[in-house]
Amino acid sequence: MTERRLLILFGSQTGTAQDTAERIGREAKRRHFQCRVEALDSYDVANLINELLVVFVCATTGQGDPPDNMKMFWRFLFRKNLPPTSLCQMDYAVLGLGDSSYPKFNFIAKKLHKRVLQLGGNPLLPVALGDDQHDLGPDAVVDPWLLALWDKILALYPLPPGLEVISPDVCLPPRYTLHYLAEDSLHSDSSLLQSTPPRTLPSELHPFAARMVSNQRVTAESHFQDVRLIEFDVTGSGITFSAGDVVMIQPQNCPEDVQQFCQLLRLDPDKCFLLKPTEPGTALPAHLLQPCTIRHLVTHYLDISCVPRRSFFELLSHFSTNELEREKLQEFSSAQGQEELYSYCNRPRRTTLEALWDFPHTTSAIPPEYLLDLIPRIRPRAFSIASSMLAHPGRIQILVAVVRYKTRLSRPRRGLCSTWLASLNPEQGDIRVPLWVKKGGMKFPADPDTSVIMIGPGTGVAPFRAAIQERVAKGQKGNCLFFGCRQKSKDFYCQAEWEELVTKGFLMLFTAFSRDQEEKVYVQHRIRENGRLLWELLNGQSAHIYLAGLPL
Repeated sequence: MTERRLLILFGSQTGTAQDTAERIGREAKRRHFQCRVEALDSYDVANLINELLVVFVCATTGQGDPPDNMKMFWRFLFRKNLPPTSLCQMDYAVLGLGDSSYPKFNFIAKKLHKRVLQLGGNPLLPVALGDDQHDLGPDAVVDPWLLALWDKILALYPLPPGLEVISPDVCLPPRYTLHYLAEDSLHSDSSLLQSTPPRTLPSELHPFAARMVSNQRVTAESHFQDVRLIEFDVTGSGITFSAGDVVMIQPQNCPEDVQQFCQLLRLDPDKCFLLKPTEPGTALPAHLLQPCTIRHLVTHYLDISCVPRRSFFELLSHFSTNELEREKLQEFSSAQGQEELYSYCNRPRRTTLEALWDFPHTTSAIPPEYLLDLIPRIRPRAFSIASSMLAHPGRIQILVAVVRYKTRLSRPRRGLCSTWLASLNPEQGDIRVPLWVKKGGMKFPADPDTSVIMIGPGTGVAPFRAAIQERVAKGQKGNCLFFGCRQKSKDFYCQAEWEELVTKGFLMLFTAFSRDQEEKVYVQHRIRENGRLLWELLNGQSAHIYLAGLPL
């Protein structure tokens, strides 16, 4: 009998593709398949020639770019020396997740489907193109596509005799079990801020514990928007970067939310445990320390402030001891209930913790071993680096707008990372923040004679501050900056710095303060007014144009 083995590989930037891949994995287990779900770059791509049945789930990011956790796989797959029959034994299907408001809608999924076909793969179905812009989100495409996929797969790999598809009413076992330890097993609740292993550059798995040097508000106290210029000391980390690069920061939940969560689920935050997989071959979470306390798990790992996905309500419904709560949870997890779910969750940006408050009978019955199936991990946040190593050796500066806005919910919505960073006061102790650096999408010209035209409204000016500092340190002139904000007196970031560079002849500065006069003025108006100068720079000096941020 043919081995019933299914591999699900995902490329995910924000977690949606991973969540969908894990959903397919659960459905595979209900159909009695041996199933693995892995990120594309975690999988040993050399084994792909031996796989008989593969489902790819991949998002498209930016302007048609692959997610970070599939970039190595992407480079390998497009090597020119791969034989055209490499994957001729493989049956495959590709599910794409994208946004049709972007020109390269689902570009990665389309290109992946075509490339696997070129290498001899046998497609089970046409590529599926999930769309964030649809009223019901990607699931409008995913749901019918999955029904068709299982029909195809079960025709090729029928259920073994005597077995039936496990009903959706049956709760599958958790991926991990928690093995509690004696109280003195863990001397302290160490955080993710571990020292980087010797000779290892800081990375997502091994972030550097950077000391926060300063945390300065750069908007007026009377301004509605709190924006911070934050500086970190990365001396001794081995971190190097150029203008246009990005710093990744691993945030954490606030103590009040952690306490609420533990109370709701009746968890002892000081309990210490070891995590063990329930099935052989299941990898332990790479970002979670072992052994670990409940407090550490909730503070540093579980994203209790994210907007919960459909899969959250599906699993939650299995634990419900209250009929009304169970019916509502089942509605939210059904295909027919997606409009209602969007109205409850996505529109008001309700958090996972708030959703748990709304289902108290169910929440108090959640078995702790299901926490890692129920709630995704906290993902790192990316910030453009706003300083140059040449101007500030051993330091990284970022410009952070603290996210806070109102929806129909009574409590304002707050950004997890920006709120956490803003709350830290380096004057009150040794504050450490886990971070690492990634190459950014912007590359500035190495030729000192090439001028640069930078358009950076609001915090979009951050990478241009790094570029200007870098170019000034090298003595490069021909720097032209268009900066826009609401009011000169309230949110003109780095004003003194820019004006000094103008005085020294290193910078041409054009500002647009949209609310300082009756008629609104934006950067595009200043660009139009200075069209002749820009044409001279572009035509006569082959200037490069860069744009970051959104018009105000």
